[in-house]
Amino acid sequence: MVHNEQTIEKDNRKNSEPVSDQEQMPDSEPMPDQNLAQTGTQTLQPASPGRILWGFLAQYRFTAIMFMLFGVIFMGVFSLYDLETEAVIYAALLCLLTACLILGARFRAYYKKHRRLEQIRQNIEVIQEELPPPANLMERDLEEIIADLWHVNQRDRNAWLAQRQDSIDYYTAWVHQIKAPIAVMKLILQGQDTEENKELLSELFRIEQYTEMVLCYFRLDSASSDFVIRSCDLDGIIRQAIRKFAPQFVRKRIRLVYDPTQVQVLTDEKWLLFIVEQILSNALKYTETGAITIRVDEQKVLYITDTGIGIAPEDLPRIFEKGFTGYNGRADKKSTGLGLYLCKKTADKLSHRLSAVSEAGRGTTIQVDLHAETLEIE
Repeated sequence: MVHNEQTIEKDNRKNSEPVSDQEQMPDSEPMPDQNLAQTGTQTLQPASPGRILWGFLAQYRFTAIMFMLFGVIFMGVFSLYDLETEAVIYAALLCLLTACLILGARFRAYYKKHRRLEQIRQNIEVIQEELPPPANLMERDLEEIIADLWHVNQRDRNAWLAQRQDSIDYYTAWVHQIKAPIAVMKLILQGQDTEENKELLSELFRIEQYTEMVLCYFRLDSASSDFVIRSCDLDGIIRQAIRKFAPQFVRKRIRLVYDPTQVQVLTDEKWLLFIVEQILSNALKYTETGAITIRVDEQKVLYITDTGIGIAPEDLPRIFEKGFTGYNGRADKKSTGLGLYLCKKTADKLSHRLSAVSEAGRGTTIQVDLHAETLEIE
């Protein structure tokens, strides 16, 4: 076991505190065609042959009604003149048989075309190039409408991407510019080792981390991949987080219990570090006395346990929802429920599984299952 108060004091000046779930990031807007594509794939359910046949026959219902109406008229006329009605019935049966043969051939083509359209729906982004040739004027008009809508969607999508990139560039420049005055203020406050300066340094570093959080928020929703998947030393990632939180452990007199591990995990080091830091930030925020324990089992599951106020049973299933604060957040009046939401979103992108176990008044355990099966080593 490692009781890190001495190690923490040693690294006090080198470390910082990550962002807790108190700050609200601006909502990222979905890509204009993203919801359309997702909707098409999520609601797509292949129709049964019986349903396809019913839809095909429904197209000819008016023709069938007219055919029966004409047959009734002929039979009425023949009966008025006392003519044999068997001829009308015989002709009607022959026409019906011929219609069944023709409709059977047309249904085969209709069935193939329907299946082809279902395949296109599964890859809706290439709809303009993959649509089958129109069979009549109305289908041609519909395809032209679809093509026009596709061009409008592409125009809006390109405008949205340009606007989003401008926002990312602006925030990136802003973060780099704001770091200079933050560094100057930090040096000034470090000049005198007073309790007031320590508190100011803690708050100043929170500001620095919040600026970095803006970029992380945008990058998570970015179309381009910011992930570098490789085999990483989990112990090194955990120790980076511990060193960053060292001043907070010392200031709040919280004991840290950590048993070093030799586990290698397939992940992105930067983003897994972000998850660990965020969980530690929440643990420190809601723990006034006691200890925070970090351990890793043989199944590559990371456990971070605190002895804080815990989570109410009715709030536990929703703690990873965006904007959900629960009882603790409403009591704190500053929490926005964004921290654990970003952790869950990041974990999902890394194919890690995030879960929580908690008991109100006794503490919380956050579990990060790092056994990933679908990631690829770069």
